[in-house]
Amino acid sequence: MGSSCEIKFIGTDASPFANRVQFVLNLKSIEYEYIVENLACKSELLLTSNPVYQKVPVLIHANKPPLSESLIIIEYLDEMYPDVHPILPSDPLDRANNRFWAAYIDNMFIPLFEELRKTPDKEGKEAIKKQIIERTQLLEEVFVKFSKGKAYFGGDNVGYLDVVFGCFLGWVRFVERHNEFKIIDEAGTPKLLEWANRIWSHEALKDVIPGSETLMDFYMMLQVHKPARAI
Repeated sequence: MGSSCEIKFIGTDASPFANRVQFVLNLKSIEYEYIVENLACKSELLLTSNPVYQKVPVLIHANKPPLSESLIIIEYLDEMYPDVHPILPSDPLDRANNRFWAAYIDNMFIPLFEELRKTPDKEGKEAIKKQIIERTQLLEEVFVKFSKGKAYFGGDNVGYLDVVFGCFLGWVRFVERHNEFKIIDEAGTPKLLEWANRIWSHEALKDVIPGSETLMDFYMMLQVHKPARAI
């Protein structure tokens, strides 16, 4: 993307939080400059753009102050560009419910995957796997409720929860392979499985979700900089 773009986006390919922003930028056909960050050696641009958390994603829009945190950035883009592929529903109660489940995904679901990585003993890992499966089955129920028999959490079109959860699918599949258990499958979450296959091939997402090699490189970086707890 050209450096003359009004929007500059600081991210890293393996971050599902950065991927969310890319997904929304693509859905809304917004041109942007992508600045790839090395989280093992953070740039001065990142540190000055997000001095509080010092992490990606960060969005810089023209001469406005930088924005951080993926959910905040998504909502900002949705409000700034409301006429192309709205992300959040128009009804206030529906919007609130979407935000509730997005917070659940970020605070109650995704952290379990990091807990699984950092837990050294087999018994502890099995307990976390059980929690992941249970919470995925809850998200299956959420999908059924929100989609109302249609293709996406957002109904006929990709919506807020499709972006929030959909961009974590690469890591879901990576963890399934490397921990020898199924998280989204025909037996436990058939509707989510259909949804996952559908959104995985979405035109705006298919070049955003990182491949297995990218995820493995990031995983190995985590193992070095944030190693598992000692037994």
